[in-house]
Amino acid sequence: MAEQRGHFLRLHKVTPAALAELVRNTATAVLDARGLDTSVLPDSVTVERPRNPEHGDYATNLAMQVGKKAGVSPRELAGWLAEALASEEAIASVDVAGPGFLNLRLAADAQGAIVREVLDNTATFGHGELYRGRRVNLEFVSANPTGPIHLGGTRWAAVGDALGRVLSAQGAEVTREYYFNDAGSQIDRFVDSLIASAKGAPAPEGGYGGAYIDEIASEVVRSEPRVMGLPEDELRETFRRTGVGLMFTEIKRSLHEFGTDFDVFFHEDSLHTSGAVTREVERLKESGSLYFADGAWWLRSTDHGDDKDRVVIKNDGAPAYIAGDIAYLRDKRERGFDLCLYMLGADHHGYVARLKAAAAAMNDDPDVVEVLIGQMVNLVSDGEPVRMSKRAGTVVTMEDLVGAVGVDAARYTLIRSSVDSPVDIDLDLISKRTNENPVFYVQYAHARLSSLQRNAVSLGIRRGTVAEADLSLLNHEKEGELIRTLGEFPRVLHSAAELREPHRVARYLEEVAGSYHRFYDACRVLQPGDDQVTPLTVARLQLCEAARQVLANGLEVLGVSAPEQM
Repeated sequence: MAEQRGHFLRLHKVTPAALAELVRNTATAVLDARGLDTSVLPDSVTVERPRNPEHGDYATNLAMQVGKKAGVSPRELAGWLAEALASEEAIASVDVAGPGFLNLRLAADAQGAIVREVLDNTATFGHGELYRGRRVNLEFVSANPTGPIHLGGTRWAAVGDALGRVLSAQGAEVTREYYFNDAGSQIDRFVDSLIASAKGAPAPEGGYGGAYIDEIASEVVRSEPRVMGLPEDELRETFRRTGVGLMFTEIKRSLHEFGTDFDVFFHEDSLHTSGAVTREVERLKESGSLYFADGAWWLRSTDHGDDKDRVVIKNDGAPAYIAGDIAYLRDKRERGFDLCLYMLGADHHGYVARLKAAAAAMNDDPDVVEVLIGQMVNLVSDGEPVRMSKRAGTVVTMEDLVGAVGVDAARYTLIRSSVDSPVDIDLDLISKRTNENPVFYVQYAHARLSSLQRNAVSLGIRRGTVAEADLSLLNHEKEGELIRTLGEFPRVLHSAAELREPHRVARYLEEVAGSYHRFYDACRVLQPGDDQVTPLTVARLQLCEAARQVLANGLEVLGVSAPEQM
């Protein structure tokens, strides 16, 4: 049987995914050789690192999953698998534990192969092809152009950009899109507020306040000196056109400085002026997806899982907001996107069913639509909430946060928590240059590794190529822990993309930094004084370079810098 399975795993590629494939293929061969049903095996096998390293490098419960289904006790199946797996050159030993767990230990050469794989692939290590060939439209932030980006939008700017990077690392062709809400009552209130400021009057009821309104109003008057003498309609149109343009320019500048750039800025107003909304409404009427009642046209959204039917054309003949949403989804699909991701705020829960119902009403697959809902962000300093912005008046903005802690700390902190949960940002903590601060902890590990390589060069130590190093010498417990942690990166990136959870990458990087620090405390890398450079020194330098590379790759995915010195 060993001869039959010898091609399943080679020493040059021993990632958790490769081990999972090995276990499944081995189980297939074991069951088949005994005339047992191989269809009971899952499509993918779970291979995980046990919490207690004394239990082995990796563990799987496959025998417990399928033993009884195959007509054999799980522990007996585990014994057969252990015997077969032990003959693999990449496996040092396999133990059966409890009712049928398999604990695997890798051969030293196999662990070294993980280091080799990292250094052979450098910047692309961890990348995969989960979404190869898929075109993804990722719409996020899309804040109304009526004021600076607040903390909720700032969270989406960080998480959305990171998610785009994660999906791209899995082969997707991602278009980052900002839906520019330049139609509707909020723009009317913004224009009213600008005009009031230009006249020296207080902001109208329901309008916008803050120093930024005065700044934009003054800039409109400066650029259009005759504006205040224009007839009312022309005055309003000038303030609308110029004021909204100035506000949106500032929003784009803030996003760019935050490290978030968009491929497309889509104007909501274009859906109305181009006739796209009217055309889509007529299509839905003709298909029977709309019905007329109480003077309005309604979408039969309850037919597709929504909690109530939605008004598309109001009884005054004006389109409701969902009319633009439907036309916008049609536009995305006609542009060739096969997955439309929307990242919306906590007050948009109803949009999940609504947008899927819109897709279904268009005779499209509702699964082309995915809606991610993000929760609120709160700032805390000295144990007290931070509520006021000097410039925006009533909210804390992106610029406030970046001004307080910098881009890297702001982005990393907003990304590292699941968007499903509200997050409290402790300004005092993320301003510290200590290991208590997660972003400092990760960046410092990268800087320390970069410094280590510079020190080796200054000492005349030649690391050479990874092919020249004897990586089988990396058999210390802490070396093994670090190597196996590095080997998890492809799985982490895969999961982060599949689950739309870039925070997994941040938490993983903290794990890498911790493993590296423990390794460095236990294993001397550079020899003191004039001690002779040993093959172990060279092997450890290769391991350190692999750790630096993984940290750099992970930080790149998050859009956070990887400093070489701090």
